[in-house]
Amino acid sequence: MTTRHLRAALLLAAVPLAAVTAAAALKAGHWRLYTDRHRIELTPRPRRSCRNCRGAGGWWAGGANPEMEACGCWAYRRELRLRLLPIPACPDNEPPF
Repeated sequence: MTTRHLRAALLLAAVPLAAVTAAAALKAGHWRLYTDRHRIELTPRPRRSCRNCRGAGGWWAGGANPEMEACGCWAYRRELRLRLLPIPACPDNEPPF
């Protein structure tokens, strides 16, 4: 086996390990990963062990017109976005197809 083949084999073995490790880190940190060809997004999720919201993400507050009040276990954490490709703009007078 040449050095080039060995390097390729090690790379192919490392990619699934890196994916599993990243998935475990995202789950432990309560993050949701979304990817497409235009962006990569990391958004926070509510913690199931939170004493205030018990994983629901918030609670209803108010009287006649109740509003959802977000819990601090996820609402005040930043969303992380990485733009990859620009989203193409379609003209207003023509359908996109």
